[in-house]
Amino acid sequence: MGKDKNRRRISPTEENLEKGIQIVQNHPLFGSLSLEYALVSREILGRTGAARVDARNRISLNRQLLLSPSQWAYVIAHCQLHHCFGHFDALCVPGYFTDGAGKEKIWKPVFQKTLWNTACDIYVAKFLADIRFGKPLCQDPAAHFPGSLQSEQAIYQYLNEHGGSLSLPYYGTASPHAMDMDGLEHPLTYPAGKSNPYVRRFAWALTNSVSHTIRQAAELPAADIKNTKSNQAAGWFISHYPLLGALAAAFRVVEDQTFCHRHNIKIAAIDMELGEIYVNPALSLSSAELHFVLAHEYLHAGLQHQKRCQGRYPYLWNIACDYVINAWLLEMGIGAMPDQGLLYDESLKELSAETIYDMLVRDLKKYSRLQNLRGYGKGEFLNRPDAGGPDAAQKGVSLDEFCRNALAQGLEFVTSSGRGTIPAGLIEEIRALAMPPIPWDVKLARWFDTYFPPLDRQRTYARPSRRQGSTPDIPRPRYIRPDLPADSRTFGVIIDTSGSMSAKDIGKALGSIASYAAARDVPYARIIFCDAAACDAGYLSVEEIAGRVTVRGRGGTCLQPGVDLLEKAPDFPKDGPILLITDGWIERDLHVRRNHAFLIPQGRSLPFRAKEVFYFC
Repeated sequence: MGKDKNRRRISPTEENLEKGIQIVQNHPLFGSLSLEYALVSREILGRTGAARVDARNRISLNRQLLLSPSQWAYVIAHCQLHHCFGHFDALCVPGYFTDGAGKEKIWKPVFQKTLWNTACDIYVAKFLADIRFGKPLCQDPAAHFPGSLQSEQAIYQYLNEHGGSLSLPYYGTASPHAMDMDGLEHPLTYPAGKSNPYVRRFAWALTNSVSHTIRQAAELPAADIKNTKSNQAAGWFISHYPLLGALAAAFRVVEDQTFCHRHNIKIAAIDMELGEIYVNPALSLSSAELHFVLAHEYLHAGLQHQKRCQGRYPYLWNIACDYVINAWLLEMGIGAMPDQGLLYDESLKELSAETIYDMLVRDLKKYSRLQNLRGYGKGEFLNRPDAGGPDAAQKGVSLDEFCRNALAQGLEFVTSSGRGTIPAGLIEEIRALAMPPIPWDVKLARWFDTYFPPLDRQRTYARPSRRQGSTPDIPRPRYIRPDLPADSRTFGVIIDTSGSMSAKDIGKALGSIASYAAARDVPYARIIFCDAAACDAGYLSVEEIAGRVTVRGRGGTCLQPGVDLLEKAPDFPKDGPILLITDGWIERDLHVRRNHAFLIPQGRSLPFRAKEVFYFC
């Protein structure tokens, strides 16, 4: 269908806000930090409130406030830094202490959270003024604050002692004298061995940004990344885990912070065509976590999840596959699952990806916000047609065939050597993929067999013509075709002739239909050409369908008139099946009451669920 004419036009305030977000995302320091935001109205933040951040690092932005893009960049960076400096952490907040006996710890606040928020705002404003980022909403605190600016705790202590006698401007991003940190009454605590991930990520981003700036100033080449932790994790699969070793050898691990930022890759993603797996180096994952992440992506490739999408909503299909893969990896004990970005549900453990997908599509609003390795709302499968696939694909072996064979050979080695255990569901999928797939034209032939079974030859002892028989006095049997009504073996074809359908696709589909119709003794088919209106071509013989059909139309797309015309035609049998050839850009409320099937190009999808769909290449 055409472009969406009902798309909401954004206001100038929202346009500036989007530009400000782009400034943050393109910055070498702040662009490597995670950014999760929600656009809210002025009723939530106040008439002059710009932003507020909560303990979950979700930033609420006032989409009705008019600021310049550079001012919005300053506001967003200010909110991000609250978490990067650990301002929500219980260990950072002054005056917190533990009380209680045994394992239970009770946190009792003995501080003023408003003063702590102000101290944090002053410290962040001083940092942003030092690096000269964005257009600040306030002046440099160094010009007004008389106390020490070395730490948030020092600022808080000074405010606590002299706050009543000070007259300071507002340094936050919410409404004047309001808190821009939501959730300080419950400071964050972390289990033993864990720490604030935003602090670690910010430290890495700061180091990387400084290193990048120095190298640019000195005109030094980029750092060598051959011996990174991700590449070492990939080498572990080659030497220690034969099930995925061949896949690990074929895919290249890329750690490029700029690329991950540009493509919104939070943890990892995969490009099947290029044979590359992208890992975000800003997260500083452990070796065990990298093993889990890489095995996750290898299974996506080996199980051909991208190809098996088959017209489904790609993001939800990715989510369904993640549930299955993560359950297998936990069962096999490969590495350690990272704290964020991965999905696991014990109740979905024994289900297939197709079954889980059917469950997810029942509530799109709920499940479209789930997070995978790449992040929110985006699938892990990248498609960049600017290069070829892995080396194996360049040696005459298709990428799909290589991944299928690599996984099958790895399974055979593991089962024969008895090294480790593999979930039964994974074994079943690998063996199923090892079988060659059924071509779409074979599936179409089976559909024809359902409605037009081959005619049984019948014997007759009727006397043949004397001109044909050398012994006319001896009766001999011969085979004849049964005498059936002309309309008993026919079907309808509705062809989408809109501008989005290519002549090549139409010809390929019509050629296959004609060949199977002739093989099953179907003499005629009722052809309807349909774009915005229906055009009845009548009954055409197999030869006319195959080679002498003139396609009409090429306007918009609306197949319902063609369906209605065919179903109401008095000369079309009531039980005649219908084939609809389209590219999927059709109306959502199409109603077909007869037995029918859709024939659409590979990679396309219908705007609704259909029982019989054939995808031709």
